[in-house]
Amino acid sequence: MKHLSIVLLCSVLCTALTAAPLSMTSPNGRLTLDTQDGTYTVSYQNQAVLQIASLGYMDIALQARPRWKFAGKVKADYTMLAGKCFHPVNTANEYRAKLAKNLQLVLRLYNDGVAFRYEFSGLQEGTLPKEQTSYRIPEGTRRWMMQWSDGYEGFFPLSTTGQTANRRWGYPALLEPVADTFVLLSEANIERRQSASCLYNDEAAEYYRVVPDQNTVAVSGDWHSPWRVAIIGSLADVVESTLITDVSEPCQLKDTEWIRPGVVSWIYWAYNHGSNDMNIIKKYVDMAATLHLPYVLIDAEWDEMKDGKRIEEAIDYAKAKGVRPLIWYNSSVGWVDGAPGPKFRLNKAEDREREFAWCEQLGVAGVKIDFFSGDNQLNMDYSLDLLTCAAKHHLLVNFHGATIPRGWQRTYPNLLSTEGVYGAEWYNNVPTFTQKAAAHNAILPFTRNVIGPMDYTPCAFSDSQHPHITSNAHELALTVLFESGLQHLADKPESYYAQPAEVQQFFSALPTAWDETRLLSGYPAERVVMARRRGHTWYVAGINGTDEAIELTIDQKFLHGQAVRSVTLFADGSPWDISHPSTLPTTMKCQPRGGFVAVVEMVPHNYTSE
Repeated sequence: MKHLSIVLLCSVLCTALTAAPLSMTSPNGRLTLDTQDGTYTVSYQNQAVLQIASLGYMDIALQARPRWKFAGKVKADYTMLAGKCFHPVNTANEYRAKLAKNLQLVLRLYNDGVAFRYEFSGLQEGTLPKEQTSYRIPEGTRRWMMQWSDGYEGFFPLSTTGQTANRRWGYPALLEPVADTFVLLSEANIERRQSASCLYNDEAAEYYRVVPDQNTVAVSGDWHSPWRVAIIGSLADVVESTLITDVSEPCQLKDTEWIRPGVVSWIYWAYNHGSNDMNIIKKYVDMAATLHLPYVLIDAEWDEMKDGKRIEEAIDYAKAKGVRPLIWYNSSVGWVDGAPGPKFRLNKAEDREREFAWCEQLGVAGVKIDFFSGDNQLNMDYSLDLLTCAAKHHLLVNFHGATIPRGWQRTYPNLLSTEGVYGAEWYNNVPTFTQKAAAHNAILPFTRNVIGPMDYTPCAFSDSQHPHITSNAHELALTVLFESGLQHLADKPESYYAQPAEVQQFFSALPTAWDETRLLSGYPAERVVMARRRGHTWYVAGINGTDEAIELTIDQKFLHGQAVRSVTLFADGSPWDISHPSTLPTTMKCQPRGGFVAVVEMVPHNYTSE
């Protein structure tokens, strides 16, 4: 009966939304949206790939014959201080329909996806009704979806069914509705007076409802929902898309010169409680200085340092070495009892202002803020308060134990990274990751990392509490495959010092913000080869997510036939095979769970015309 009721609901709502057959297209014509059958069907190159099964809000009388209007072209053209692309440019055809007296639906068809949102006007003070948006994902559709958790730390297992015990799903959700065509569902542009959403298919296995984490959001006057987003196309279209930031609010900061992405030495992976020990902190400061890394993170418990030491001494030591310190805070809205500190220093506006002013005065470069409690309006507004106040005091921000990126990295570019991923720190917690890491690593470039920076904390050559069975070259490749404006290196100093000089030099020069990104080949959980460019240098990285030896293909079209000056190749070996071939190879053999990195220096030329 539940299945029948939701189908009837979808039919009634969608029939009300459709006045007459209407076809809408993206600027290049590859994407179309059709309303002829009482549902909204998105097609890619004439093949149906996504069905928006229902739209609207409960208890709002929708117009029987809403009229759709073409509202013009929309262009996104901006720059990013960090991310997969320095200068994103995208265009869309925008359409609008009045659904009710004070409710409009705004829909944009981009060349790489669809975005839509609801716009209310003149709302009486109160709470929003229940949103009715849902997507139909037919049984049998290949999908990689993560079951929701408040920290978004889970796996994306391949499945063809929605009939599971837990039917709450986090974003992003990757679908392959037809062979070699993919849809990535997510959302973007969370603002104040909004909560983030997730997907439920609890009423019928094939119908995934968009459910805000807090249905009782208080609103009045004018209000709009976040953008509901579906990135659509080939795997390369999905991976290279900037649609999440394209629909997000422009940068709100007047001064951004102080925002500098970079690589960070990180204590926690090897020493869970190392940040309360001055001697251990000094080891990681010295590592950053030796490898020419710009940052060191002093993690939890720095407020309880041993032997009478104080955080000010650690900060001064780092600054004297030419290393900029980042420090950790407990958000104190999630895990509080039994959790590490410092706690309750950021929750009240006056306390937050005082604390961040103190950080700025001491010379702290940024803050890592941990242990949030979900996607509701309290967490969203609090995160925006933190970003705004941090920017005022020239502090970079890294959110941990928090929601996934939804476009804030454009609006507040001091947000350089976010966890929201099952990352390398899980080698500290349970033995599960040892066997799953390689395949998981080969899924993340197609799912979580598409939507924004990801603080996975990669590249451990040694073992923590539980061993890793990925190769050294696989681990090195993660620093390129996984985009994060603050790239925290997980391993202990001694492990990096033991590596060949070429590996140490690699870390010293490693960019964490990219001019452009190209997916060269891959398939989720099996393999991925990606090229990222910074200036005149391409970093090409690939990993094998399987337990069998394979050969990875390096499609060299991204080089545009330009002259190569030099190549440094890091490949699987015992433990390394480092070489300097005259050209970039077209294929690479990888051992089980292996990988490679090629650093390709190009003869300087103008990339802007390509």
